[in-house]
Amino acid sequence: MNPVKAYTIYAGILTGAMLCLPGTACYSKDNVKTTFQSSQEWRPTIDNRADAVMVYGIGGNPSDRTSAKSFESRVRSWKDRGYIIHYMTGIAWGEYQDYFTGKWDGKWHLDEGQVTQKGDTIWHGHMVPYIVPSMNFLNYMKERHVKRAIDAGAEAIFMEEPEFWARSGYSDAFKREWKEYYGTDWRPQHESPEATYMSNKLKYHLYYRALNEVFTYAKEYGKSLGRDIKCYVPTHSLVNYSQWQIVSPEASLASLPCVDGYIAQVWTGTSREPNFFNGIRKERVFENAFLEYGSMESMTAPTGRKMFFLTDPIEDWPRDWADYKRNYQATFTAQLLYPGVSDYEVMPWPERIYEGLYRTSADSQEKTRIPRFYSAQMQVMINALNKMPQSDNRLNGSHGIGVLMANSLMFQRFPQHKGYDDPQLANFYGMALPLVKRGVPVKTVHIENLAFPATLRDIKVLVMTYSNMKPLDPEAHKHLADWVRKGGVLLFCGSDKDPFQGVREWWSTNGNSYTAPSQHLFKTLGIDMNAADGEYKVGKGTVMVMRHDPKDFIINKGGDADYVRNLTALYSDRAKAGKLDFKNDFQLQRGAYKLAAVVDESVSDKPLVLNGRYIDLFDPELPVMQSVTVNPGTQSLLIDLDKVKDRKRAQVLAASFRESDEARSGNSYAFTAKSPVETDGVSRVLLPSMPKSVTVDGKQVFNPQDWDKASRTYLLKFENSPEGRKVRFNW
Repeated sequence: MNPVKAYTIYAGILTGAMLCLPGTACYSKDNVKTTFQSSQEWRPTIDNRADAVMVYGIGGNPSDRTSAKSFESRVRSWKDRGYIIHYMTGIAWGEYQDYFTGKWDGKWHLDEGQVTQKGDTIWHGHMVPYIVPSMNFLNYMKERHVKRAIDAGAEAIFMEEPEFWARSGYSDAFKREWKEYYGTDWRPQHESPEATYMSNKLKYHLYYRALNEVFTYAKEYGKSLGRDIKCYVPTHSLVNYSQWQIVSPEASLASLPCVDGYIAQVWTGTSREPNFFNGIRKERVFENAFLEYGSMESMTAPTGRKMFFLTDPIEDWPRDWADYKRNYQATFTAQLLYPGVSDYEVMPWPERIYEGLYRTSADSQEKTRIPRFYSAQMQVMINALNKMPQSDNRLNGSHGIGVLMANSLMFQRFPQHKGYDDPQLANFYGMALPLVKRGVPVKTVHIENLAFPATLRDIKVLVMTYSNMKPLDPEAHKHLADWVRKGGVLLFCGSDKDPFQGVREWWSTNGNSYTAPSQHLFKTLGIDMNAADGEYKVGKGTVMVMRHDPKDFIINKGGDADYVRNLTALYSDRAKAGKLDFKNDFQLQRGAYKLAAVVDESVSDKPLVLNGRYIDLFDPELPVMQSVTVNPGTQSLLIDLDKVKDRKRAQVLAASFRESDEARSGNSYAFTAKSPVETDGVSRVLLPSMPKSVTVDGKQVFNPQDWDKASRTYLLKFENSPEGRKVRFNW
């Protein structure tokens, strides 16, 4: 591809030229609220009762050490149990040995792996390299995998993790793609910032092309069969990929008509990546997860695409059960603080969650299966996701501050040039963490979505830098300038001294001679293109320039003082948005669900005390409480009994199983309870009055001590079964 053609494509991508208009139906909705992925056949130990299952891989999952049964038999085993069938596999890696060893087309293709400067292939597993997705490989994926999955009955295709490692880009396959894309000979990315930038831009394009090719085929093939095949991209957040030095198409995929939505792959493993704040580098799982989910939500909200949020009760790395539980609660709460998203992947790999062996404590090598109390709590939380409503409610606190981000965050991470370092993505966190740590519900804003009016509709103050990213299209500056002139407030933080400012891009080519993209932005705003520290009036709005890279705000102890002071003044005095409220908690009401999180390292170390009538969903005993204390560094998920709708109606409020086949009469309530074997069934059931009889599979289990008169709830316990327990209450 020649550079002009490449630029044209990216211009279309980044201006949103192909995106669905807000409020339009660019794709039909599916009937799935909850899902999970598994490479195994149905078993009673892993029957978690989500709406759908993503049966993984025609050949299974390369990370599994057990051999999977045939794909078709796995599909049948789940379908026979009432699950909607979807298909998931990796687009950058997978059980594709028949392609690499020549069984598909008679040619070896191991040269299509991603290769580092040292000549090493980056492997995901045995004979499973990370792939440079050639057109030949994409044809293989269509014929051998996608077609077979659709023929087997899959209603949706999930192509996960389009990942190109930043440290790769040295294989012959990549060099061929460079020649095709740029029309010039390959340049080693370590030789210059420009070569790095060009290399990563190509990596970005290759997986954009890959998903476009595969998903377009899936939809066309499905249509030929009279079926509407959905296509989704499970992907890590832009925050995480930038941290982990991976390049992926991210937000641009929403420009493809063949993409119906995403799974936000956020979990303990991504969110525990350390970052800096107040001069200290450490894990900040809740805060990180909050920003990760936020970046995924803001990526799709203006486009109308569907978004599933993922959490994982464990993670990829072996830890102890207490560690898993603590961080699961943190990430789980963070996802629920985005009330506009109400679809979830409830877990990956139930086989490893329910059947895997992990340490009993941090200082012990003894391993055991998931403790009964944790599996019960986890299933209570999962069942809450099955019922979690979408909500127009907002987090408590001062709204309207956004942090601008772009896909090009991934382009500058590796290798370093001219000694400029952005440790742990500090230039991004330097803008966001000082706000999150003060209880401000900051939003992330994707530069790729600025063409949508909804993107900046609720933003009062927008913070940005070009120290860690670059605009791939000049149109973004027109949108920013229009917004400021109409009354928006823009805070630009940056020294413009990183070595990527001078790469040959649109701001320095084709008649432009700007030495930094900020110069074009400032000129478009009508201020001095080398604007110094200070405040500038632009139309009805304001621009403030701070000639400091945001990383300085968090790498240094107390380094955010000026930044926070300026933001406070801009918010109240220029944006007229009121006093910027600093606190240490986040709270949200979603229907009857009450969410709360208290951060440490904040303006206060006081716990949050909630008074009322609550059921604690983080406690497998489901206690009814009149007061709940949330300490700094912890979270809470509650049912607010005073917010339950139709309190005269018998209903399951919380349970470690999924109820179905509900039947109500004037004096009875019955349902079927299903959940994995070898787990505890526990529930709080709201009843009109104290029951006279409670039976499970016809056996009387009524105990007056399990009745809570004040809340009119009955605590029911039994041994779970995937076959279903028949429960009946009479009063």
